[in-house]
Amino acid sequence: MENNSIKTVVATGIGAALFVVIGLWVSIPTPVPNTYIQLQYAVQSLFAVVFGPIVSALVGFVGHAFIDALRGGSPWWSWVLASGVFGLVLGFVKTRLRVAEGIFTSKDILIFNLVQIVANVLAWCVIAPVLDIVIYSEPVNKVFTQGAVAGIANSITVAIAGTILLAVYAKGQTQTNSLSKD
Repeated sequence: MENNSIKTVVATGIGAALFVVIGLWVSIPTPVPNTYIQLQYAVQSLFAVVFGPIVSALVGFVGHAFIDALRGGSPWWSWVLASGVFGLVLGFVKTRLRVAEGIFTSKDILIFNLVQIVANVLAWCVIAPVLDIVIYSEPVNKVFTQGAVAGIANSITVAIAGTILLAVYAKGQTQTNSLSKD
């Protein structure tokens, strides 16, 4: 039990640090104000599949809060929470995939991408805009436009970069029953 707790803390710390560094250095603006194409969600998706929902939720929540704070403002809690929810939802796919066993088939890629799209739609097209309205009294059209653009951009970046990261990770693992006795 203690070993699992240490693993969770270490994975969360490394994941959040990577989330912050990538989020600060690779943030491509879109035509919609305060909305970016961000590659850190691809890294978060790797942590979701390898470590599960709790680690991934914390990576997104802590990482996003730090990015907002380091950019000179206070965290925008509606979007911080959405990053955590994205990780939480996507983390449940861990039990359906076998990347730790070195297996990442076309079917696995399809399952991963269907779940990540659902997680992105929930996080960015529902949770973030609704909380923007409730917490910050933001205009409805503005926040749903921002959420839709973020959801689409994140779905595409995770589909491409997240799938590549998972394929590379799986390839580096020893496949079950792949070793034979000489």
